[in-house]
Amino acid sequence: MLEVADILRLHGESFRKAHPGLPSDLERVLRNIEHCRTAYFGGHLTQCDHCGHQGYTYHSCGDRHCPKCNGAQTEQWLEKQRGRLIQCPYFFLTFTLPSQLRDLAAAHPREIYATLMSTAAASLQKLANDPQWVGATVAMLAVLHTWTRALLFHPHVHLLVSGGGMSKEQIWMPARHPAFLVPAFALSTIFRAKFKAALKRLKLLDQVPPSVWTKKWVVHCQHAGTGQKLLDYLGRYVFRVAINNSRLEKLEDGQVTFRYRDNQTQAIGHVTLTAQQFLERFSRHILPKGFVKVRSYGLWNTRRRALLKKAQAWTQTPDLPTGTIQQDPDCCPNQQWAQHCPKCKEGRMLFVRRIPPQRKRPP
Repeated sequence: MLEVADILRLHGESFRKAHPGLPSDLERVLRNIEHCRTAYFGGHLTQCDHCGHQGYTYHSCGDRHCPKCNGAQTEQWLEKQRGRLIQCPYFFLTFTLPSQLRDLAAAHPREIYATLMSTAAASLQKLANDPQWVGATVAMLAVLHTWTRALLFHPHVHLLVSGGGMSKEQIWMPARHPAFLVPAFALSTIFRAKFKAALKRLKLLDQVPPSVWTKKWVVHCQHAGTGQKLLDYLGRYVFRVAINNSRLEKLEDGQVTFRYRDNQTQAIGHVTLTAQQFLERFSRHILPKGFVKVRSYGLWNTRRRALLKKAQAWTQTPDLPTGTIQQDPDCCPNQQWAQHCPKCKEGRMLFVRRIPPQRKRPP
């Protein structure tokens, strides 16, 4: 199966030459993906206890942008979030950055991404404080997303929001309308104003065309049931990268073809780019080092754990099912794991020894 790593191995060097002075963080991520599960990161030797067949397994890079890593982390994260759910209706909101601000986001990703997430949460909480809608502090989980399915740059943030909250008197207040949280038009206006004020504090306001402050900003809000299915949906984005290897179809004559599903028609489409264009698009979705793409606000803020427990008690949240956490042996080099022998099909492959990281060729 074609992988992003294959494209980097064949065209990564020419991409670096065409883009001199790549940030060290970006260069590190590309290097990690290129060498993931190769001798570069070391590995371990196993041997069949029946026929003596030996096998080498190389370790994952563990980079959050790697298409081959972080599968086990998704289930671990979901298990933790399920324990924080409150028994109440939930809503799914999406705040989209206008196209006129995308160049600014590309130039200052850390500042703009953080502003996008914080102002979206602050705007929603401002409306939620109004007794006409909720009159309380709600629970919010924000997940940053920077791409479309065609790998284009499209920064937006998804929010999972509780349909109710805790008042100043620490009483649970359900949303006034079970299937309606807040008016999207008013929320959009507040979001735009707060973002503008934030850019002024960051001294970036003069880099924005004035017309962006007179257009309508896109904010969607819809009912999301009990929150369980939406949480699972968001979980797929938490550790997902811009494109999975399974969507890559071919690499021929220096061109990459991948498929995607159209949001509107749900039809399968195909995109063909030069390898350079593909790596350029992929690189735009690599986050700044240490940037947190999932943030909790309101009742789900870690500083409000006591208030969250009171909210759960008010709504009598039952024990929620949790997922099964599966360890990836490639990410756990010290673990003595066993699997069936690929040669004799009868024995078990047992851990023999570690293989130190190498910079040349596999043993």
